[in-house]
Amino acid sequence: MNAAGAGRLVVCPTPIGNLEDVTLRVLSALRDADVVACEDTRRTRVLLDRYGVQARLVSYHEHNERARAAELVKRMRAGETVALVSDAGMPLVSDPGFVLVQACVAAGLAVEVLPGPSAVLAALVASALPAERWRFTGFLPRKKGDLRALLAEATETLVAFESPRRVAASLAVLAELDADRSVAVCRELTKVHEEIVRGSAAELAARYADAAPKGEIVLVVGGAEGSDIEEDRAQAAVRRLVNAGAKPREAARVVAELTGASANALYRALT
Repeated sequence: MNAAGAGRLVVCPTPIGNLEDVTLRVLSALRDADVVACEDTRRTRVLLDRYGVQARLVSYHEHNERARAAELVKRMRAGETVALVSDAGMPLVSDPGFVLVQACVAAGLAVEVLPGPSAVLAALVASALPAERWRFTGFLPRKKGDLRALLAEATETLVAFESPRRVAASLAVLAELDADRSVAVCRELTKVHEEIVRGSAAELAARYADAAPKGEIVLVVGGAEGSDIEEDRAQAAVRRLVNAGAKPREAARVVAELTGASANALYRALT
């Protein structure tokens, strides 16, 4: 229940590229808010100026989240309405905002989330890969072992952000696991140079090996299947158990019992 006489937080997704993708509800919320908390005041000002929105802006980013969240909660308790935006897309989705939303819930303040642009959903649909079961994993792991484990265990469609400089390396790891695995590289979504490249892991690894793509990238990877993938998935399960504190031989034994894999082979894969 919302605290009596208190204000509220309105979470507002903003365009991921094309400024015309902002919704009427978001513009209304930004106009009505007492203050707009934004990741970069300069970027948000471009959007507001485009639509003639006069709003008071305060910075809210990963480096000042906790201090600013406490300040904003205090303002909402005094009856003010705070709008939260990130540079692009939905706040909290690989962007700041979690600390503020959590603080509002703990304080009994109302939190309203408006629908709007999302690079994750746009890429998922554009990929032409199965969308009935899928997983978003944020940015892909930098370590090859962690990346390999993630890709091996994903039986559903996987959506992830990736740095343009690392696209080739990530696709090479995927091709090592399964050269035929379906993948889509979604670049600069909703922008002038939007590009969706679909193909097998091997095809796309070769395409980007000597020419890194430019701009913001979302990778969409089809679910894993096949005996080799099952082995990699079992090894990934053993690594997770060991990372959680289990002894390597015991972890290998347990996973072997559940999957039918060789306990000795799983243990050797750790070394």
